[in-house]
Amino acid sequence: MDRQNLTLLTDLYELTMMQGYFKHKDENKTVIFDAFFRTNPFGGGYSIMCGVEQLVKYVKELHFSEEDIAYLRSVGIFDEDFLDYCRNFHFTGSIYAIPEGSLMFPREPMVKVIAPIMEAQLMETAILNIINHQSLIATKAARICYAAKGDGIMEFGLRRAQGPDAGTYGARAAVIAGCVGTSNVLCGQLFDVPVKGTHAHSWIMSFEDELTAFKTYADLYPNACILLCDTYDTLKSGVPNAIKTFQYMKDKGVEMKGYGIRLDSGDLAYLSKKARKMMDEAGFPDAIISASNDLDEHLIESLKIQGAAITSWGVGTNLITAKDNPSFGGVYKLAAIQQKDGTFLPKIKVSENSEKVTNPGNKKIYRVYDKENHKIIADLICMDEEVFKDDVDLMLFDPNEPWKRTRLKAGQFTLRELMVPLFVDGECVYESPKTMDIRAYCLQEQDTLWEESRRLVNPHQVYVDLSKKLYDTKISLLDNMEDEVQT
Repeated sequence: MDRQNLTLLTDLYELTMMQGYFKHKDENKTVIFDAFFRTNPFGGGYSIMCGVEQLVKYVKELHFSEEDIAYLRSVGIFDEDFLDYCRNFHFTGSIYAIPEGSLMFPREPMVKVIAPIMEAQLMETAILNIINHQSLIATKAARICYAAKGDGIMEFGLRRAQGPDAGTYGARAAVIAGCVGTSNVLCGQLFDVPVKGTHAHSWIMSFEDELTAFKTYADLYPNACILLCDTYDTLKSGVPNAIKTFQYMKDKGVEMKGYGIRLDSGDLAYLSKKARKMMDEAGFPDAIISASNDLDEHLIESLKIQGAAITSWGVGTNLITAKDNPSFGGVYKLAAIQQKDGTFLPKIKVSENSEKVTNPGNKKIYRVYDKENHKIIADLICMDEEVFKDDVDLMLFDPNEPWKRTRLKAGQFTLRELMVPLFVDGECVYESPKTMDIRAYCLQEQDTLWEESRRLVNPHQVYVDLSKKLYDTKISLLDNMEDEVQT
């Protein structure tokens, strides 16, 4: 995890293509690649952009060390002139991205790379690895937080994550999307996010009895005393002993803050309601009831419907592994090649599957908001040179069914250009905000969604439209390709 130089975090074919372009230098043209995804994960209505900070660090450190070159030599397929070139390799292009913590939707560029093709090709795997994983976990966390309806969600999946990197960067992504903290201490240290936790069943079992274990813990942590109540019997032992502990602290004159119980097994709805009644009757109505035990957004939503008296949720495995949808599905496709006059020639990838036909050219994204409530109306992908303003009527149409059109009157909407520069001509121009500042921004972003797009099942899909110029370019390329195939 502490290795900053991730240059060899790539697939072999990226390097073999690099050598091919090196040997045929006329082919090392400046190109544009788009990283995008085709479908929101989890059957959802949106995704959360995450991983930009690590992406910037990766590009800053992009170079081949002597150890890297020695290894490539040992593979036996790279020539010495290419390896000599690698010694002085560094990124010289430009990168644009949707800001970290932003909402994003299918088919629009998450990341745009403008660079000589050797450089752009090398970066493909790492960009997708970083953005795919962290965006996946952030999106899952956002759904879980939404299901909790304002209750605190704590991420604590480190022990179930697919390795230290996934556990640590995944925890950061979860906090960005709305979790109130993480159990991962390394994540807390690296990214200055809140760390939270309680205790294990082994703490209870290591003492002569449950009450002694509870009192000892309360003496140590009076302002963070969440007692795990299901080691032996939740309602007959755990909750009564927790109440005795709270009374013990009260009798000592200690005013506890952030105290309560945690339930980790059994019927959480039933047990929480019984525990709530017991603690209220004992004079502790402000005691927290937290819960864990293989939770996800669907189970939390169900428990809320059942009236569970839980206000704090610890979510581990299903969050950090994105168990029900373990891959984000982002791809990286060539969109344009620069000509001798400096202009970009749009390129398109076709497929028998219409979802896999790419949007060609050098593009940017406008987000269109309802001026009255600042909710998202649509995203508009257009050519980079196009300019749209909110003081002029805007025509939107469905690129798959172009006869479906909506005219927005000037003054009824606002526009925001979405992508921001990370690197320009090889120089980093981006400084990542602090993680908790990104979290605050991400929560604001989620508030721009209509409730219909946030629901967990069968959500409304936000419209992602093409400008007329981009649409015509795409159709023209498809028509020309069909003519070429016929001839």
